[in-house]
Amino acid sequence: MIMRQHCDIRPCRSTHLTRSFSTTPRLHGYANTLHNLRIGGHTRVIFQGFTGKQATVNTKESIAWGTKIVGGVTPGRTGQHLGLPVLPTVRQAVEKLKPDATAIYVAAHQATAAIEEAIEAEVPLIVAVAEHIPLHDMLRIHSILETQSKSRLVGPNSPGIISVTGRCRIGFQPLSCFTPGRVGIIAKSGTLSYETAASTTRAGLGQSLCIGVGGDILPGTDFQGALSVLESDEDTDAIVLVGEIGGTSEMDAASWIRDYHSRVSSPKPIVGLIAGINEVRGRIMGHAGAFTVMGEPDARAKIASLEGAGVTIVNHPSKIGEALRTRLGGRRLGAWAGNIGNLLGKGPGSAQHRHLSTAIVRGRTKGWLGSISSATPFREQRRHLYLSEDMCMDMLRATGKINCGPYSGYGTRCLVGISIDRTTRTPCVLAAPRIEDGGKGHGAVKRYPFDFGTGPSDLAIERIASYLQLSNKGSAVDSLRHIIKSLTAIFYEKEAFLLTIEVVERLGAIKVVGANFGFDDAAFRVGGRQSALYESRDRAAEDPSEVEAEKSGIVYIKLGGGGAIGTLVNGAGLAMNTVDALADNGGKAANFLDTGGKATSETVKGGFEVVLRDPRVRVIFVNIFGGLTLGDMIARGVILAFKELSPSVPVVVRIRGTNEKEGQALIAQSGLPLYAFDDFEEAAAKAIELSR
Repeated sequence: MIMRQHCDIRPCRSTHLTRSFSTTPRLHGYANTLHNLRIGGHTRVIFQGFTGKQATVNTKESIAWGTKIVGGVTPGRTGQHLGLPVLPTVRQAVEKLKPDATAIYVAAHQATAAIEEAIEAEVPLIVAVAEHIPLHDMLRIHSILETQSKSRLVGPNSPGIISVTGRCRIGFQPLSCFTPGRVGIIAKSGTLSYETAASTTRAGLGQSLCIGVGGDILPGTDFQGALSVLESDEDTDAIVLVGEIGGTSEMDAASWIRDYHSRVSSPKPIVGLIAGINEVRGRIMGHAGAFTVMGEPDARAKIASLEGAGVTIVNHPSKIGEALRTRLGGRRLGAWAGNIGNLLGKGPGSAQHRHLSTAIVRGRTKGWLGSISSATPFREQRRHLYLSEDMCMDMLRATGKINCGPYSGYGTRCLVGISIDRTTRTPCVLAAPRIEDGGKGHGAVKRYPFDFGTGPSDLAIERIASYLQLSNKGSAVDSLRHIIKSLTAIFYEKEAFLLTIEVVERLGAIKVVGANFGFDDAAFRVGGRQSALYESRDRAAEDPSEVEAEKSGIVYIKLGGGGAIGTLVNGAGLAMNTVDALADNGGKAANFLDTGGKATSETVKGGFEVVLRDPRVRVIFVNIFGGLTLGDMIARGVILAFKELSPSVPVVVRIRGTNEKEGQALIAQSGLPLYAFDDFEEAAAKAIELSR
């Protein structure tokens, strides 16, 4: 805790923010580092956390595949590991090994310091794979990145980046899914990117450069930056963009694509997929960044914007390969095309054409502000912690002696808040001039980004007052300024992700008449901070099945309505997409369930236990694409669950990817009444049929 007096708005752990981490002159800022994403056979790679178990396994695989790993860093150690040098600091590794990139393989609570050390040492490309890095730690990282022009960050919460044509893997992508070819892939979801790679392989296209921007709230590289790299990549003839709910990166990408089509006579075709159409508003759908806050576009708005920019949208990654072939038509491809092995058991032409939209429309679409979320305050969830309104108001009174109380019915209520602007990667003030529909909605939300190190400026607050249509009385503006600075102090002090209040102007002053505060509980789970806030969590008010699933590392969200298909999926992006694709085919999922990208047999069994508690479930649909998760391991988990739990409902199993044949054989030989498929459309159709 650093707040020593009321309304001190200095950020937590801000000592590094007063200096630039780069020791060379800043030329063009962080945007000047995009070229560092162009990895290949020339790229010299080091590991941070080099001697750890995961880094060791990854190093062996990557070297065998062809990646030029030159050594690594483990604090306090020197010597050799796997025949390569070990150095105690990144600075020493840079001086002696001259790396082009570093792969950070440390736990989330150590990742922030590891990223900072790499930036300070000016490593050109930094790849952070860890999940659950606290939000305010990443805000600080981005404020540092913006002070320099040497280092580019990929991740966190990312599988990494891989040049398939250049045999350079920096991350944990399953190598069995990738074959050299001509398609560049940009994705938030690891599992969806692996299935996309498999689809392009089956279509005879393969992959060139695949950039896992990751599912974090504040990724180091976004779609727009990655697109600019693939545009000029000579090994790339077509592009796939795999997005999801959360933020505006897909909208920024659509804007970039419209400009690209206007200035290039023969643009590279782009196919896309957006997961999360059927999100539960106010919940985190697996990935840390997979949620929609007020003022952000939903999945449908993103799809409409991308289609309007000329992107072909599909509803499942297995269809991407054929969609690309359709878009490419008779276009002559580069040298890799036509020489791709049939790795996953299906030849070109196996994907179906349903749900494709292939028309290219270069005109601008309607603005997406009409389709943004106006969701009411969020419910409790795994990554974020919420307080009762009374506790929120008590916090306001304690921080800034704010006038808080119930709404009397007089005066127009306005919305004010502090949250994250994911485009600028900074905090921002939220403002909407009126509360509508009996308190369930609000007017158009505007965002006012501010610097993480300094807080909102007085000029910005005056503009906010004008937008809220407050009176010209100086006292009203002064009152708003005091409230916003008090909210900012809470945002920093308590590591919030969203603070919203309802206010009214009465007699020249501002009164708070409603409040909803959300905090990042990764600060406690990972950073060991904010224990007092975490202890206030009321688990008795949560769904018991969701609480039980959390203990097993499973993200489970019960869906409303008459859903009868219990879903069990590995990976958050694929889990969202499974719910969406079932709905597209006339089915209705009862739940969202993400076992995690590294599911085990025990995790699968735990997933069955959670799903079977829901009396609405008439069939269980297990949809697995094995990347890091092995198909045979999943099959053993399904068999174990079936034998121990004796489910009274039918089970449909679809296994593709790593060790898919072994997994399918185990299911077939089990003698159990399981419906096994490798094609998603066939498996989904059977699950929907059985649910009725």
